[in-house]
Amino acid sequence: MLCEYLLIANATLHAKLPAVSIPSQLDAAKRVARGAAGNPTNRFEVIHLERNEEWNPEDDTLLRTQFLVDHSATIIAYNDSPDIGFSASVNPYRGCEHGCIYCYARPTHEYLGFSSGLDFESKIMVKVNAPELLRAELGKLKWKPQSLAMSGVTDCYQPVERKLKITRGCLEVLAECRNPVGIITKNALVARDIDVLQELARYNCIRVFISLTTLDAELRRVMEPRTASPRDRLDTIQKLSSAGIPVGVMTAPIIPGLNDHEIPMLLKAAAEAGASQAGYVVLRLPYQQKDLFEDWLTRHFPDRKEKVLNRIRAIRGGQLNNAEWGKRMSGEGIFAEQIEQLFKVATHKYGFNRERVSLSTEHFRRPAGKQLELF
Repeated sequence: MLCEYLLIANATLHAKLPAVSIPSQLDAAKRVARGAAGNPTNRFEVIHLERNEEWNPEDDTLLRTQFLVDHSATIIAYNDSPDIGFSASVNPYRGCEHGCIYCYARPTHEYLGFSSGLDFESKIMVKVNAPELLRAELGKLKWKPQSLAMSGVTDCYQPVERKLKITRGCLEVLAECRNPVGIITKNALVARDIDVLQELARYNCIRVFISLTTLDAELRRVMEPRTASPRDRLDTIQKLSSAGIPVGVMTAPIIPGLNDHEIPMLLKAAAEAGASQAGYVVLRLPYQQKDLFEDWLTRHFPDRKEKVLNRIRAIRGGQLNNAEWGKRMSGEGIFAEQIEQLFKVATHKYGFNRERVSLSTEHFRRPAGKQLELF
């Protein structure tokens, strides 16, 4: 049933999006490294695929990226998590081509019948009508103007956005309505939309955060295989800042024993590029993500594997993950305190977070064609 669905969905996407060259996307995907090395069992499924020892993921045509139509009827998702800084978000894509091995969103792909491993980065659900859905929801009288987050789950500027322009379409709707939005991305593609972001900035309706996890190009290559290089991300911060768009940096995730020592260097580089706000989150490993990350360490950093895992356990109460509110983002214990203090000292030294910032809903207006509903 799942295979049949994928074929139907893929055929539908090909028909609806003629501008996307599916064959070239698939061919390109086959040549690019993946973050995960396999597909762990979906925790909701009793049947899974076992490959023999001779299987080579680089030669498997099943790993070519597939873009599948997501027929969601709404585009704004809500959450009531007490340790997340937003309550409403827009995610044009489910799954993410970037393939970051540490991504906490990987287990969400299991709700779709996929695996959190290779499926997450090779079977991308595309909300082709996201701009239209967003326009409709902002036009409803029940919509209370509030800040939206983009990339609250998966990156809204992953590689296929270059052709599909779904995120850009959503931003154009938000600019028309002057509804505030915060973006976080690790892709330099966000600079393509500077014109729309400047329109949002006119009404204090935009904040962009660039995710910067390492300045080590080789670590970036194996940890975040399809993301922009550290240099490109810093250049993007500079472009946004020069264009008058408020921009910050997220040094996330901080992985104890792997990139935590880079915190001062990351913040220094971001400050020099023009970032004025900064934040961080410590690595989270929910569900099967723990096994994926441990396997990744075995493959790429066997010499540091035990040190990294022990440091993670030290900040997670002896486990590899702790989902407790108030602790899951920062951890606890001596190593978590060291990370917090290192971050605080560096942000103070380089001038981050000196002013409290908040986006404005003062200029919100219903989309064109919806004004009469006010009466």
